[in-house]
Amino acid sequence: MATIASNKPYRVGRSPTGLGLFATKPIKKGTKIIRYFGPLLDSKKKKDDAIENKYLFELNNRWTIDGSVRKNVARYINHACKPNAESDVKPRKRKVIIRAIKNIEPGDEINYDYGTDYFKAYLKPIGCKCAACEKKRKKKRAEARAEKLRLKAKAERKALKEAEKQKAKAARARKAREKVKEKAKLKLNGAQLNGKSLNGHAGKSARKMVAAKPGILAKPQQASESRAQA
Repeated sequence: MATIASNKPYRVGRSPTGLGLFATKPIKKGTKIIRYFGPLLDSKKKKDDAIENKYLFELNNRWTIDGSVRKNVARYINHACKPNAESDVKPRKRKVIIRAIKNIEPGDEINYDYGTDYFKAYLKPIGCKCAACEKKRKKKRAEARAEKLRLKAKAERKALKEAEKQKAKAARARKAREKVKEKAKLKLNGAQLNGKSLNGHAGKSARKMVAAKPGILAKPQQASESRAQA
């Protein structure tokens, strides 16, 4: 890690993406923070054009700064989609200055937008981890969780409603069965009452017939007795 003078308003420290550059003092908007430097590569030279690393800073179609050297502390500055600094490129001077575009407080990470080409080549494949993108992902995750809970609650309400419906259906069926049983019981009781009534009438008729028979048999006996007396 490169050594930084104590009078500088920044330090190298740990960030969500690895290492980053953090403010140690208040930095006002418009302040020049640090210079991005390194060997100049000439694209017209095959040797220079063949160099590839993620610290290359293109000045124009011909000149590129190779910022991979350890003394280039500015290489620790991470990309951000909503940065607090910007790269002030001066192609003629072959120079790049990182300048604050917002007031930066001590402890804040210094960052700038690396540009579309770098983003597509290095950040998009792995997913940008800047604060703005992390915030978007966090929001999406929260929305996904909320949607999942909403669907779960909806399914539970539907299941509860279906259970209540089935319960009500079972209660109606049970009530219908009880009603049928009650009707059958009443019908049976009615039949038994009718049977007892019929049995009562039959008994009376039988008793009448028994009472009538002695009178009928007495008449011939009286006749024979009358003939005997004669």
